[in-house]
Amino acid sequence: MHRGRTSDVVCVIATLCVIVSVGCGLAVAQSAQLQGLITGRNGASMTVQAQTTGNVTVVLTPATQVQEASGVFHIRRKQLGMAALIPGLPVQVQGAYNSQNQMIADLVKFKGTDLKNAQDIQAGIAPTEQQAQANQQQIQQSERQLHQEQQSLQQQQAQLTEEQQNIAANKAAIAAANKRFGELADYNILGEVTVYFANGSTAIDPQYKPQLVKLAKQAMSVNGYTMQVQGYASAVGSVALNQKLSLERADHVLDFLEQQGGVAMTNILAPGAMGTSDQVGSDSTAEGQAANRRVVVRILQNKGISGT
Repeated sequence: MHRGRTSDVVCVIATLCVIVSVGCGLAVAQSAQLQGLITGRNGASMTVQAQTTGNVTVVLTPATQVQEASGVFHIRRKQLGMAALIPGLPVQVQGAYNSQNQMIADLVKFKGTDLKNAQDIQAGIAPTEQQAQANQQQIQQSERQLHQEQQSLQQQQAQLTEEQQNIAANKAAIAAANKRFGELADYNILGEVTVYFANGSTAIDPQYKPQLVKLAKQAMSVNGYTMQVQGYASAVGSVALNQKLSLERADHVLDFLEQQGGVAMTNILAPGAMGTSDQVGSDSTAEGQAANRRVVVRILQNKGISGT
């Protein structure tokens, strides 16, 4: 009788141990969450700066899902590629930490409006431009009032001066936004190819394809490389058309690098639609226009990796 009770006690203790062990395993397997701002991309990883934990290295894998949330309550989900994960984008990351305290990302989510803002910063197009245009319209209105109301000339002149100061402040804000994007990460440029396009065209001329393949092979020999693709257009035509052309040109080069060059999407930043910014030639000549219709592809390596 005594032996039977002892056996029952042993069984109970063993069962409790199994339950505790399973519970601990479940606790370890629980996923972690991180919310912060992408401040750098190094190959198949990115750095996310969180308010509470500081900089966290997030590892991207082929299984990582990238989702854009939209709508009033952000309940609509759109699957995107990893190229959308650019510096300056606020994100929410779900995954689990490895032994190096890096988060292996299962899911990266962000708002569509945040992605648009980050892309605008990259392209040098900030919302302050819209305000600058609105201020310019107010200046023109003030100038008309100056001609119609001579007796209020002094007051109208003061308003004009104020509006000009607002425009200058907005231009400074745009410059500051561009500087902020440039300082998100400090990179070395290890290789570069410029692809030129015919007027109104987005097709890659065959003469540039061997150069792009060679650049892709060079990139894959660089530790932690990232490829930057930026498209440009000449100032001939409407602003909207030139913005569209610059994006489509960059997209076509990106597709070629992935499909023909073998470059992984995890190592490519989202293509920058630079529009008519950073003109290298005069749009008053055919030669200058041809020089401005281009896509610039660069191999980047974070200086922290290279040790410089």
